Amino acid sequence: MFQRLFALLALSTSLLGFAQAQTPQSDLPRVRITAGMYQIDAQVAQTPQQREIGLMFRKEMPQSEGMVFVFEQPATQCFWMRNTLLPLTAAFVADDGRIVNLADMQPMTEDSHCSREPVRFVLEMNQGWFARKNIKEGTKLGGELFKPTR
Repeated sequence: MFQRLFALLALSTSLLGFAQAQTPQSDLPRVRITAGMYQIDAQVAQTPQQREIGLMFRKEMPQSEGMVFVFEQPATQCFWMRNTLLPLTAAFVADDGRIVNLADMQPMTEDSHCSREPVRFVLEMNQGWFARKNIKEGTKLGGELFKPTR
């Protein structure tokens, strides 16, 4: 009897954890980023757990919104699209706001998309947003994240 009850409790806890894991992040802090004359309202993923979940399970995202991943120090950053439902473009961004490279990423894939040089920031936007705004590699993004620290 107790074994059966324990098994049911374990199963329900496991299912609850699975359901919570499939809930998109929506309560992250936000930062304003500029790309030329365009404004981006970006959620900030800065802890390991926030970065791991990223935009997973999100079914839609407004065109002027994105998510910026902030790492402690520059490194080659690689991203994939496991459990990510939206087609996205990742902008790998240097400390000064310069876009090092862009990578279009397909939903629900585990293909690795990496920065061409060490970066601390990765900005994910809906796929095609950068192209429609004629924002390319070498473009400088603006905002508090990219200001030099003294």
